[in-house]
Amino acid sequence: MPLLYQSTRDANNRVTASQAILQGLATDGGLFTPTDLPVVHLDWDHLSSASYQEVAQLILSAFLDDFTPEELAHCIQSAYDDKFTSSAIAPIRKEGNSYILELFHGSTIAFKDMALSILPYLLTTAAKKQGTDKKIVILTATSGDTGKAGMAGFADVAGTDIIVFYPKGGVSKIQELQMTTQTGANTHVVAIEGNFDDAQTAVKQMFNDETLRERLAQAGYQFSSANSMNIGRLVPQIVYYVYAYAQLVAQGEIAAGDAINIAVPTGNFGNILAAYYARQIGLPVHKLICASNDNKVLTDFFASKTYDKKRDFRVTTSPSMDILVSSNLERLIFHLVGNSTAKTKELMEQLATAGEYSLTEFDPAIWELFEAGFATEEQTAADIKRLYEETGYVQDPHTAVASSVYQAYRTRTGDETPTVIASTASPYKFPRVAVSAITGVDSGDDFVAAEELRDISQVALPKAVDGLQTATVRHDKVVAVADMQAAVESYLGL
Repeated sequence: MPLLYQSTRDANNRVTASQAILQGLATDGGLFTPTDLPVVHLDWDHLSSASYQEVAQLILSAFLDDFTPEELAHCIQSAYDDKFTSSAIAPIRKEGNSYILELFHGSTIAFKDMALSILPYLLTTAAKKQGTDKKIVILTATSGDTGKAGMAGFADVAGTDIIVFYPKGGVSKIQELQMTTQTGANTHVVAIEGNFDDAQTAVKQMFNDETLRERLAQAGYQFSSANSMNIGRLVPQIVYYVYAYAQLVAQGEIAAGDAINIAVPTGNFGNILAAYYARQIGLPVHKLICASNDNKVLTDFFASKTYDKKRDFRVTTSPSMDILVSSNLERLIFHLVGNSTAKTKELMEQLATAGEYSLTEFDPAIWELFEAGFATEEQTAADIKRLYEETGYVQDPHTAVASSVYQAYRTRTGDETPTVIASTASPYKFPRVAVSAITGVDSGDDFVAAEELRDISQVALPKAVDGLQTATVRHDKVVAVADMQAAVESYLGL
């Protein structure tokens, strides 16, 4: 029997992996989630000498088991090639008292490349397997990185269009230019007069609009998603946690079977959820450390068992984490309440109508895996400076949030378990933040700061930034949140 993915809100809505990838989100508003995890033999003696591609073949074969080995091999080899500037794809390095898992060596210098390099291949393969003749419209909201990585992956891919919405003024200048200068006849970028939560809510509404879905079908289209709400985005993220552990074994930093902690800067909850699934298939994990910025809705949730989105939205120097509704948390809630679709649906409806929900009954074994904390703007900047002064290594602000939260956790608990910090972006994505944290001086210009960062870090300016300032802006549309669907309909000629 193939591994099936079930909607978190309807026990009867079950699909195969390729069907889940093709649909993106369940039509009932839920997220496709495995109810039974695959059995994966994690042989660390073998994996410690395996390439990233070989680890990916092992993990994806287990989770996406209605794809043939040959189909997956094609997707993997096409995705993880010389577009990554490190042959390791996701190198890990010891800096200070933790291990930095660098997930930013792809073409857009952010961790989204790790999954969005392969998603177009998985999606087009899934479409062929399912015999669909519809054009796939990738509809997604981004807090800064998914949009560019998605467009880079799907640009000029036959049979697809991609439409990205991002919050105007809610991303860094470099993030914005990476999106607005994106080439590809099938790429569309729209800024909205609102925040990421506004964009994500409107996108979900379009996915769940039956009338719109029917109109799309009549015109020969169907929606799918590049967000981590799509399991085709989520499952490839499991790979790099397994690979990181294997590399620590290979480097002699840990022995096979030793437990590690994983600290993740967390916005939409997909990245840390992938770490949770890695743990569930056998990765030796002691604690999963959920790190937030000043939008600390997740920190408060893990402290109080109440998720409350009724709070001020704060724009911070770690904008990819400026989120009040962490969509992927729904999958963890589903597991916490014993895979109960009825309870999960009830809680998500409470969030939609009342703006909050509380957990009263849950699996304590899952709950106790998680630690949570947040870093203020000042603490984030201080950690960038601390690590640079200790080691010469420069973090981006998202990584620094996770590092700061980990340092506080280590001090509070005395837990010296080897800890991996997911480094989700290059500091070149946020050079003003990194440079001003280290020097105390803000140049006021991202590209001036990028030159300064090159001198400070002794790391060459990446291709993703070099020349960006003079690239032609191709996308300059700005709409109100209420006009997002009209923008989609206009692009598709509905």
